[in-house]
Amino acid sequence: MNTFHEEEIMGKAYDSRLMKRLLTYMKPYRWQVVLAVLLMLVATALDLLMPYLTKIALDNYIIPHDAQGLLHIVWLFIWVLVFQFFFQISQAYLLQWIGQKVLYDLRIKLFRHMQRLSLSFFDKNPVGRLVTRVTTDVETLNELFSAGIVAIFGDIFLLAGIIIVLLKINSTLALITFSVLPVLFYITIVFRKYVREGFRQIRVRIAKINAYLQENISGMLIVQLFNREKKNFKKFDVLNADHLEAYIRTIVYFAIFFPAVELISAIAVALIVWYGGMNFNSGAVTIGTLVAFIQYARRFFRPISDLSEKYNILQAAMASSERIFKILDTVPDIKNPEAPWEVINFRGHIEFDHVWFSYKKDEEDWVLRDVSFQVLPGEKIAFVGATGAGKTTIISLLCRFYDVQRGSITIDGVDIREYDIHFLRSHFGIVLQDVFLFAGDIETNIRLSNTAMPREQIIKAAKDVNLDPFIRQLPNQYQEEVKERGSTLSMGQRQLLSFARALASNPHILILDEATSSVDTETELLIQDALKTLMEGRTSIIIAHRLSTIVNSDRILVMHKGKIRETGTHRELLTQKGIYHRLYQLQYKGENQVSS
Repeated sequence: MNTFHEEEIMGKAYDSRLMKRLLTYMKPYRWQVVLAVLLMLVATALDLLMPYLTKIALDNYIIPHDAQGLLHIVWLFIWVLVFQFFFQISQAYLLQWIGQKVLYDLRIKLFRHMQRLSLSFFDKNPVGRLVTRVTTDVETLNELFSAGIVAIFGDIFLLAGIIIVLLKINSTLALITFSVLPVLFYITIVFRKYVREGFRQIRVRIAKINAYLQENISGMLIVQLFNREKKNFKKFDVLNADHLEAYIRTIVYFAIFFPAVELISAIAVALIVWYGGMNFNSGAVTIGTLVAFIQYARRFFRPISDLSEKYNILQAAMASSERIFKILDTVPDIKNPEAPWEVINFRGHIEFDHVWFSYKKDEEDWVLRDVSFQVLPGEKIAFVGATGAGKTTIISLLCRFYDVQRGSITIDGVDIREYDIHFLRSHFGIVLQDVFLFAGDIETNIRLSNTAMPREQIIKAAKDVNLDPFIRQLPNQYQEEVKERGSTLSMGQRQLLSFARALASNPHILILDEATSSVDTETELLIQDALKTLMEGRTSIIIAHRLSTIVNSDRILVMHKGKIRETGTHRELLTQKGIYHRLYQLQYKGENQVSS
């Protein structure tokens, strides 16, 4: 339940600190905001003018039978309606334009910031929650910018204008009209309370739906493989039904509130008619005054109900903005140095010096314990060990996805924390076991962000890993479409493509993390043959469970429970008859049993 704790928090209806930050996003469009406010004020003033024109028409021209004067009022009335029509259209368009521009800027800033955050942030925050922040929470702010901030001032201005006009026309009749306000305020407070809870429930439930959808769509292979469709559907049905129930409950609140406001408005009109009828003969109230009061009363209760809705918009926006700013205020754990170390000749001499590391910073649950080793330029080393021994963590630290708690990691004698992050990572070519491909084409997936890479270099990399013959068979060859996560390619083809991606950038340091685990034996032999040439002159680090792939490494480091237990060549480690010997015996025995 802690996963959805942020969605459950409503926060204050108005937080000056948050509002001040939100308004900074409107600063680039401040002149459009000023124009929208002016348009709104003019449109409101024209709206206030029409009932007064009705009063003048009745008292001064209709009852005295002055047709010529009435014609002037009619034409004035028409022109007021025309101007109000165009002012309202302009205001509505401008407000929506401002709102969408602000949301565009906010989404861009949020996405850019999330790309800069460290991997430790994504370890703690589920994808579904982050998607909710960029979509649902940002969209909630749309109502604030397009129908909230400016519109609130419009409603207040309309209310103030009506009160002043009513008191000026007939103060006694105005006070009778205002007599129903206590009841209206009570209903509004009750409505606000229940709707607040309703919106909280809706937000929690939509966050659960987003998280569940992301998890199931990403894991659809396992869902279908283990026949979990019915079970997962039932769970989604429950989540969807909960969301429907919360939404319908909120709709009921609105369905009761707005008719209640209309009922109170009708009571106010009835009181106006009663008092006006009782005092008409005495001349205290004219027909024009009576009709104008009825029209003003109708207009008076509309902004009150609108303000109640705006309160809920404001409250939801405060909660959403707090969650959005929480992400924007998250400082990346991995920071670039203020004065990065400039290297002209990057050689690739790696050294781990008494490195201790834990993913949980507040707990000493060490994944690596006092790890020290060196990799000379051009040397090929391999890491082996049981699952959880810390092999992949070494790569994550070397690429500076995380920083060590103790000790240091240097490349060419310089602590990697002194290098520019983009410069450091540009010298690595990495092939992971879990290959991630982007939607696009094959050439784009090999090139990635390097737009300056010649096409010949891409083709050469594909040929070096034996991927070119497969690409040539495709209808569009290197421009062949790659669907999301490479769903149209086999596991082996995706692995070969990731090899070509890593080698095309001509890296100084080549890292292979279980890189041949998804490739068949024949393709693996072809890759191994290509790697002999590709590893020459490069520092190479290989992580493998299949010991047959690393027997020719210059050195093999055996890891066990976060420590390096053995070091040596394949033959030296077999002679020691230690952990490596046992791993080799178990694997060799298993392979013999399978072949027999």
